[in-house]
Amino acid sequence: MKGGVEKRIREVSVRLAERGHEVHVYGMRCWSDPATIERDGVTIHGVALAEALYCGGRRTVPQALRFGRSVLRPLLSSGADVVDCQNFPYFSCFAAKAASALRGFPLVVTWHEVWGDYWYDYLGPRGVFGKAVERLAASLTDHPVAVSPSTARALEGLGVSGPVPVVPNGIDTARIAAVVPAAEESDVVFAGRLIRDKNVDALLRALVPVRDEVPDLRALIVGDGPERPALEALARDLGLDGAVTFTGFFPDHDAVIAAMKASRVFVLPSTREGFGIAALEAMACGLPVVTADRPGNAARDLVRDGVNGFRSGLSAGEMGEKILTCLNRDQENRDLIARIARDFDWVSVTSQVESYYRDLL
Repeated sequence: MKGGVEKRIREVSVRLAERGHEVHVYGMRCWSDPATIERDGVTIHGVALAEALYCGGRRTVPQALRFGRSVLRPLLSSGADVVDCQNFPYFSCFAAKAASALRGFPLVVTWHEVWGDYWYDYLGPRGVFGKAVERLAASLTDHPVAVSPSTARALEGLGVSGPVPVVPNGIDTARIAAVVPAAEESDVVFAGRLIRDKNVDALLRALVPVRDEVPDLRALIVGDGPERPALEALARDLGLDGAVTFTGFFPDHDAVIAAMKASRVFVLPSTREGFGIAALEAMACGLPVVTADRPGNAARDLVRDGVNGFRSGLSAGEMGEKILTCLNRDQENRDLIARIARDFDWVSVTSQVESYYRDLL
């Protein structure tokens, strides 16, 4: 399964190649020999053998260090005009900076998220080291790019001179439009990993007052993760076991889109989102989005209150009220929401990336 970072790299790279640019992608090799392959006009270099990214539920530092060390020599010999390095897992940014200084090409660092004090939640007292590395990485280039206004503001908080340009992530609107709605309809849908930061428990509690107004309420929780057993137990305790269905992960992404198209409101109560592609995909399906109004949730940047959804607190009363308001909207509003999402098509995003590179040169 591809994450938002990997999806951005692929979608932009392929489209840049279609426009006549020579595009090379450097990453860990998760395929058999040869180490360098070509896909869809893009040359992909496996600079080191793939290994587990997580240990005990946390990203492993040795893996990040090995990738950073392994990518230096290929970048030095790349002959690149521009190098765009994704900010995480940081150590590759330092290798790219060294290659940039030695070879003279401009270095872009694309920031998908800034953790800041969240490092202490993630690592406890050791978070001071993660926070320090992040701040140092933010100082490596004069050409940072953020994928959301929230991330741009957080970068300025790290001392990056602003304003930081924002080039968002995107969606394939044509592919989404071609997906047929699922046969099983629902009123409310969530899609994502069932982890603590997604706050699906807040959604379940908000569904209690919603069900008081909509007795035949149907809600889908699409996804899986370590919180699922506790969330299923909470749904039973709240008397929602007949109204809420936990589907697990679907076999392909089109099935997620189909479920969205057969629903009426998408709810993302997450307090940590680097961008919120699932929310944007829901908007492309015409769904209003109710999302958490928290600084760490970049999905709130996509929402215009009262137009394509609402920013909400996590209390059951407030979130439930926002969900009910969305449920009462008509089809005309769905069409407006889908039109707003078209501004984020990958074609438009690629044009913004291309323009930014040209300005550097």
